[in-house]
Amino acid sequence: MSATKRDIFSPEVLADKRILITGGGTGLGRGVGARLADHGAEIHIWGRRESVLAEAAVEIGRGSGAPVHYQTVDVRDSASVDAAIEQIWTCHGPLTGLLNNAAANFIAPTATLSQRAFEAVTSTVMTGSFNTTVAIGRRWIDAGLTGTILSNLTTWIWSGSAFVVPSAMAKAAVNAMTMSLAVEWGRYGIRVNAFAPGPIPTEYAWEMLNPTDKSSVGATQVDQIPLGRSGTIDELANLTIFAFSDACDYLTGETIVMDGGQRLAGPNTFAGLTAMSDQDWIDARERSKASSAAAKAARSV
Repeated sequence: MSATKRDIFSPEVLADKRILITGGGTGLGRGVGARLADHGAEIHIWGRRESVLAEAAVEIGRGSGAPVHYQTVDVRDSASVDAAIEQIWTCHGPLTGLLNNAAANFIAPTATLSQRAFEAVTSTVMTGSFNTTVAIGRRWIDAGLTGTILSNLTTWIWSGSAFVVPSAMAKAAVNAMTMSLAVEWGRYGIRVNAFAPGPIPTEYAWEMLNPTDKSSVGATQVDQIPLGRSGTIDELANLTIFAFSDACDYLTGETIVMDGGQRLAGPNTFAGLTAMSDQDWIDARERSKASSAAAKAARSV
């Protein structure tokens, strides 16, 4: 945060919260997790790479000095999810909150997608969010506990988006789950909400959503945002802290947009990529492979 910004939250605003973040080892999950920990929450993170999670746990807990717990979990596997949740309940106590953040996405012409590619995205976003939400919600209901469920989505849930169709479909499904469970579980004191942030640069993911160096296409261009800039992890974290706190117990069933006005101004999708030629897509795939290989090499050092 800049010197002109003040943290409006008490350092203890989440002191009684125990929060699980799926996909917490990298990107938005890692950054938001650190801010939640700084405000008193006990943080648990899930991912599929132990080395990444171990590194993230140290970084997330650095500011608060509190331990951050991690488990290697594939959210697509309901049995693994249930076992991991049971371990948290047994070793640490019931969770009070869940942030569905695990995601997979890449840009590609839809006609070129294999079934495997489609399922890699939809199973992580849609099935993974459902598995984790139900595993936790069931335990809250059985024990008579209240809780808060949040999911990180995107404005594509309303508009759809060319070239990221599996992601648009899967996140729209999680939005439907958010509205449905808000009604079904409201009587148990379980609140279910979601966020639809605009472009927020994170390592690797940002590169994956910019397949070309053409500045006039894509959904990550700041000149298409009325506020004239990308969002920040701190800004998303502020909204997340508020939603997990006791300050908005009457808020449920909503997906809150925070995109600098991009959705209202349009376009907020990748429609501009229709300008890419077949050769542009071939070049983009090669750049993506090179970036992925470089990232893996860096992690192994």
